[in-house]
This record gives sequence, C-alpha cells and structure tokens, in this order.
Amino acid sequence: MPHVRSWIDVPAGSDFTIYNLPYGAFRKSDGPPRLGVAIGTKVLDLHAAAAAGLFDDVCDRGALQAPLLNAFLALGRPTWKAVRLRLAALLRDDDSSDGRLRALDHTKFFTEQRDVRMTMPVYVGDYVDFYSSLEHATNLGKLFRPNSEPLLPNWRHIPIGYHGRSSTIVVDGTPVVRPSGQRKPPNADVPVFGPSTRLDIELEIGFITGRGNRMGEPIPIGDAREHIFGLVLVNDWSARDIQAWEYQPLGPFLGKSFATTISPWIVTLDALDPFRTASPSQDPAPLPYLQTAERWAYDIRLAVELQTEKMRAAGFAPKTVSQTNFKEMYWTMAQQLAHASVNGTLIRPGDLYASGTISGKTAENFGSFIEMTWNGSKPLQLPDGETRAFLEDGDEVTLRGWCEAGDFRVGFGKASGRIVAAR
Repeated sequence: MPHVRSWIDVPAGSDFTIYNLPYGAFRKSDGPPRLGVAIGTKVLDLHAAAAAGLFDDVCDRGALQAPLLNAFLALGRPTWKAVRLRLAALLRDDDSSDGRLRALDHTKFFTEQRDVRMTMPVYVGDYVDFYSSLEHATNLGKLFRPNSEPLLPNWRHIPIGYHGRSSTIVVDGTPVVRPSGQRKPPNADVPVFGPSTRLDIELEIGFITGRGNRMGEPIPIGDAREHIFGLVLVNDWSARDIQAWEYQPLGPFLGKSFATTISPWIVTLDALDPFRTASPSQDPAPLPYLQTAERWAYDIRLAVELQTEKMRAAGFAPKTVSQTNFKEMYWTMAQQLAHASVNGTLIRPGDLYASGTISGKTAENFGSFIEMTWNGSKPLQLPDGETRAFLEDGDEVTLRGWCEAGDFRVGFGKASGRIVAAR
C-alpha cells in the first residue's frame, strides 16, 4: 500500500486516517444534523463542502446535504466510489491533490470531533441480528443444552438470525436503561416481574445496506458488494434472564429489543478492502445460493472494555476484558445478505444486519459476559478488587475495532454505553 499523507494533521494511532474516510452525522450546538467525514481529530462538513460545489460532478448536492445518509446510500456503488475518490483527492498532500478545499477558509469546513455531538448516521428501517460465530453458538449450546449436541442441526446449513427492533438502535454514548420483564428464577414454579439481573453485551459488527432490491427479487450472493455500503460496531445488549424465559418457541423478543448500540462512523467496504482475507472453511458445503469464491472475511481486531462506577471514582482506567477478530466468523456478510433476501423480502438503504456475537476459541476471546464468566460461574476479576458476572448499574462497556498493518490503520472509533437503573 503506497504511503499517503493528508494535509490535515492525523495523530499517530488515529482510527481516522486518510485511508479510512468514514461517514457519519453530527450536530454543532443545537443545529440540525449534518453529514460528515472523519479525518484525524476533525469532521469534514459534507453539507458545506457540497454547497461549495466540490462534488457537483460526481454526486447530487441534496444527497450530501441531507441529515441522514439514506439518500446517498440509494445512489449505489459507482457514486459511493466517486465521492470517496474525490474526498481522498481533496485531503491528500501530494502532487495528485485536488487543491480546491485547501485553498478555501478551513474554518467553514472542519470542526473538532470533541466539539460536535454524533447522531444516528442512517434511518434504520429494518434490523436483523444473525448468529454466525461457530464458537459462540457452540458455547451457548454447551451452556443451555449440556447433555445434547451443542449445535442444532440447521446451524451449519443456514445463517440463523432474528428480526430485531430498529426503533431502539442508538449511537455511541447513549445511556442504556436496565430493562424489566418476566424472568423465572431457578427452582421457581412461576415467573416474577422486575429488572433484569443478568444484563449482558454482545460484541458484533454490522453492515449497512445501500441500494436495495425490488420486492420478490432475491439479491444473488455475487451482487452483495453492490448492496453493502459499510460496517459499524454493534453492541446487542441482552437481558439473559428475560431472554431465557421468553425465547422458546419463537426466539428473542423483550430480552433483546430494549437497546442496540452502534458506532457513529460507517467504515466503507472500500476502506476495508486491503484487509480482506479468506473465510473459514464450511462443512458441509452450503447450498449453491450461499456459495461464492470471493473473499468475504475481514481482518478486523476487536476489543471489549469495562469500567465500573467504582473504577471511575477511584481513577482506574477501563479494563480490556476480551479481544477477538472478525475474520473467524463462520457465515459471511455476503451469505447473510443472500439468505436474508432469498425469499424476496425488501432490502432498503440504511438497513442494519448484525453479525451476531463474535467469539474466539478461549475465554479471552469471547464476545459476551455469559461466555466470559461461563454463565456467571467464573466472575471476572477487576483491577479495583470488584468482580463481575453480569453488568451492574453504572457499568460502562466500550467496543473498539480496527485494522492495522504498519502505519496503515483503519478504525471504527467506539461504541459505548453506560447502564442506568431500571425505571
């Protein structure tokens, strides 16, 4: 990869290098949401850049001056690629630079990220959460069905998923209210109602769809790249006690629908392209509509951080409780999209499809507390002497993700949420 520099200062270790250029939406003070692109510590205001005519020959101004990315996503991959190339040309510091932005008054186009509030980058019309990690599915099978085969017979044949609640998808930093619901205590004959006592996370990555399909027309797996715009971090918060009582026979409901946190910046597939790698082998071979020779795994490093209220008060930094990698997922994004649409369902710009919990082979690589603590039997030891089996009020969980090779870095920023007491 050739070394490229931006004339905007990018600190060492930044997630938002010129190789990245992720899209998001932000507010200045009490102003309306505007679209932006992250570069270093700054946000490039796409609304202002479009008004200056910097994209007139590659993209309609209205799509870049909207409060959400949906209209831009609907324009399709040729436009996404053209705008990304223009952004790179406007920001790079070499002989091939487009000097128009640099020649203008920078104060009109750039704002420090610390001075803005990030908002939802897209309107999510539909949300699907998959169950695509072999290790995670096996772990939960061992926990919930200890005397049976961990994987159910269909798991290796189809990407299992459920339809989630798009109205409670929130952006990084939004507090998460502890949910209440029915739960059945051990050895009890009847359920009780109250706040969840087994609040958990799920470390995931989700893809945002762009140009959709017509109802009744599946999206072939070979066309998946034309329909997937980019990726975000996803925390699918889970109330394990509510979930355990309700999920049979129809699957997740209130134990999942109270909150889902995403990172505010959408990292495009083009930015992640240098980190594509071969997917794990699948046995048995999936049916033809799920087969592709294209590489759909991505070498994305992931981490989960936990900081309790007592840790914050005592000055303890967040503790990294898990590290894993997205490249080990059994079912890929392309397979997930092909399967989700094979019955002809409508896929629209801005829909979110999450991977399911991303877990590796050891406890240090598990993507949920139910796995890390083996259903609470092996609590985590924290640096201030506390322990955690599941989350308590005041706990803050932060997900991070990044790709890196030398000084070539593409990152997602973070997806964090702090637990507040049930209402």
